[in-house]
Amino acid sequence: MAQSEESTLRFWERFHGPNMGYIEEQYELYLEDAELVDPSIKQLFDEYGAPEWRQHDGQSVQVSSAPSAGDVKKLTAAMKLVEAIRRYGNLEADIYPVGRERERKSHLVDPSNYHLTDHDLKNIPADWLWEEAPNHVRNGLDVVIELKKLYSGTITYEYDHVNSDEERQWLLDQIESRKNHLQLSHEEKKQLLERLAQVEGFEDFLQKTFVGQKRFSIEGLEAMVPMLDRIVKYAAEDKIENIMMGMAHRGRLSVLAHVLGKPMDVIFSEFHHSPDKELVPSEGSKGINYGWSGDVKYHFGAVRDVENGDETTTRIIMAHNPSHLEFVNPVVNGFARAAQEDRSERGYSKQDMNKAIPVLIHGDAAFIGEGIVAETLNLSNLPHYTTGGSIHIIANNLVGYTTNQKDGRSTRYASDLAKGFEIPIIHVNADDPVACLSAIKLAYDYRQKFNKDFLIDLVGYRRYGHNEMDEPRATQPTLYKSIDEHPTVATVFAEKLSDEGVVTKDQFTQIKDNIESDLREVYNNMKENEIVAEEPEVPAVLQADIEEIDTSIPLETLRDLNEGLLERPEGFNQFKGLNRILKRRKKALDEGNKADWGAAEALTYASILNDGIPIRLMGQDSERGTFAHRHLVLHDTETGETYCPMHGLKEAKASFDIGNSALSETGVLGFEYGYSIQSPETLVIWEAQFGDFANVAQVIFDQFISSARAKWGDISNMVMLLPHGYEGQGPEHSSARLERYLQLSAENNWIVANVTSTAQFFHLMRRQATLKGSEQARPLILMTPKSLLRNQRIASTAEEFVNGKFESLRNQPNLKVSKKNAKRLLIGSGKVMVDIEQEIERSDEKFEWLRALRLEQIYPFPKKELEKELKQLPNLEEIVWVQEEPRNMGAWSFVSEYLRDLIQENQTLRYVGRPERSSPSVGDPNIHKLEQNQVVQQAINPTIGGESK
Repeated sequence: MAQSEESTLRFWERFHGPNMGYIEEQYELYLEDAELVDPSIKQLFDEYGAPEWRQHDGQSVQVSSAPSAGDVKKLTAAMKLVEAIRRYGNLEADIYPVGRERERKSHLVDPSNYHLTDHDLKNIPADWLWEEAPNHVRNGLDVVIELKKLYSGTITYEYDHVNSDEERQWLLDQIESRKNHLQLSHEEKKQLLERLAQVEGFEDFLQKTFVGQKRFSIEGLEAMVPMLDRIVKYAAEDKIENIMMGMAHRGRLSVLAHVLGKPMDVIFSEFHHSPDKELVPSEGSKGINYGWSGDVKYHFGAVRDVENGDETTTRIIMAHNPSHLEFVNPVVNGFARAAQEDRSERGYSKQDMNKAIPVLIHGDAAFIGEGIVAETLNLSNLPHYTTGGSIHIIANNLVGYTTNQKDGRSTRYASDLAKGFEIPIIHVNADDPVACLSAIKLAYDYRQKFNKDFLIDLVGYRRYGHNEMDEPRATQPTLYKSIDEHPTVATVFAEKLSDEGVVTKDQFTQIKDNIESDLREVYNNMKENEIVAEEPEVPAVLQADIEEIDTSIPLETLRDLNEGLLERPEGFNQFKGLNRILKRRKKALDEGNKADWGAAEALTYASILNDGIPIRLMGQDSERGTFAHRHLVLHDTETGETYCPMHGLKEAKASFDIGNSALSETGVLGFEYGYSIQSPETLVIWEAQFGDFANVAQVIFDQFISSARAKWGDISNMVMLLPHGYEGQGPEHSSARLERYLQLSAENNWIVANVTSTAQFFHLMRRQATLKGSEQARPLILMTPKSLLRNQRIASTAEEFVNGKFESLRNQPNLKVSKKNAKRLLIGSGKVMVDIEQEIERSDEKFEWLRALRLEQIYPFPKKELEKELKQLPNLEEIVWVQEEPRNMGAWSFVSEYLRDLIQENQTLRYVGRPERSSPSVGDPNIHKLEQNQVVQQAINPTIGGESK
């Protein structure tokens, strides 16, 4: 029998005697005209159909007369009340330790709102309203009282928004059978009290010892530490290899000290601005370190290995986090996904969701206020981004800096955003530590069973201001009056345990004194570190140029890879429109032919896989390519099944993951960055749909990719493909904002390139892949083509792939070189140099007076190579930088400093390009063509010309 049929039968079994007759009569009316029936009874028939006794043989059974409409109405009203308690019991829940909302009432769970009295409820058997009611629950009033204890106590639940019947029923069963309610022994309660006292004592010691210093204390949310302890305990018992944590500032030092095991003397030394270097993992080690320019103490992460009693270990990793608090969320999920995957074989990597669990701790104002949170939640169930569920904890201190809730969100709870993603929610009072641990148990069990996210809204308060230098009583006077009068959670819990006879007040005092004494001893025994200001030192390996790396490949190997890329599974029905494109790729390496961008890119990835290096390529339309050039995931026209040519390569020795991401830049890029940090042996590639869309993810570029190594020592080798070039598509689809990446370029933190041949792409990417896992590794920002994707001028011969190498500075093709006669050195980067090549070819001018170079790697700037070139031009009069971007954009402001250092006394430096503008490009394609032609003509005109007006 189907489950729905069973529930229908059980429902109708609740009706006996006269009530059956009344229901029978009402059903006859319902069949005649549903509007003739009382709405509450109509709802029963709409939901459950005909009374069960009518369904046996279609005949009505004989029942007692004297129907009672009132009884049925009372029953339906009571049923509505019970469901309301499950759904809205949170509105009366005791989840606020302080503040005006401590005493809350809601008419939605008030029996009088349903015209019910205690007498009415007592007359209804308990099992009519709650089938699984405990034995001591005898009637409807008992049901209401018991369910309010479950849904309106110090812990409460919201899960009605979860659409899965199985998940909702599982949650209801866990809650109402009290399976998730922990029953702690006396000894466990003592340990919990001691843990809370340790957290409180640590914060109190910092407050007294380092007066006025920022630490973003956990006080008011101390229960967070034993909650995290409990996650570690469960994960270790289940032999989960990694717990990936991300959290904002609030409580970070306490979590580092107590959960991550960061030594107290290291933390104390950081308050003295003198990190104990002996305790900091070295550059390149498995631990987390400080980079060279460093960061403030409450931004750092840490690593801890927890032994499981046998040969297995659970590693806890807390990610470094800037003051852009929630932006670490996708980074941590990227960590987790990378830790879950096996990339050792060809095809898609193989994921084991139980190898890592992400734990994300949010601020209440930030969770609802920052869009990156929604982006990250949206990734949670996408095939290339799911991690099998994150456990989210909102560290809810009731106020954001100085902003009250009414000014910070449009929803009742900070957690309401999660409802749109069907994430179950628990609200729990931070002053009830046992309830807090019960919340963790349910969250962990749900994650393990359903591999989905779970959210705990840990409701507490903030003992001090946003930081310890801030005075909150000026902006939240009534709230802080309540906080000032409120005892700490350790004190509250100690009193409770004293009443239960578990500990005495003297024992609690002794616990606190011991903690204070231990901390004082650590502090007094610290080495006297002389505080000396030192210049930050970039690692020597980064100060040097990237060493020569052989990126050549035998022609036969390249041919075999190309053949393999064109093979298809038997019976695969390929889209006929692709046949011409792929047929051209087949001949790309033949003599007299060239490989365009699509062919070269496929060969690039295939050759890297042949070297045993895994690849992960993600972006909004990356499987096909925004500009229909890639076609690395093919769709069977008959079945819709997909096939990736990289997966059929016999030569591939590692996985190739390619996928279309969500329409997200910040979340997805943060995820990919995190993946690259956790899996340095993988070539991680993120592609923007158009290069200028990357500016949505500016925080990820600024706070993580460009500066993470200098601040925190994190090494990433990831590649960002940003389509760039002026083709008349208007302000939004022309510029990838090259200038922004160059502005962030320093200390050899990354590579910024704009290549103009497919062989250059091939060798640059192979070089990038070879840097994997080394001290020389760094990210690559690559401007990629749009209209040039199919332009034969950037296509390369097989010889260029086989024997060539990446050239930071490249000769302008098809321009006869006359170094002795050259009076002008024209330098430019990207598509404009291809336009100039085309115009020179059309012209009758011989251009013996012109020498032209393409700057393919803009940063690090190839100063030595250019210097060598200039020495070979004895009659040079001017250096001209040409670009298609406006003067205040593009590379001019960056390269001009290098060029000025190189020019001689008798030489001039000149800019040719568009004038300064606020918008990257004009909107009219005809005006664009006119401007572009003027830029090209001025660059190659022998007379002096300047910026195009």
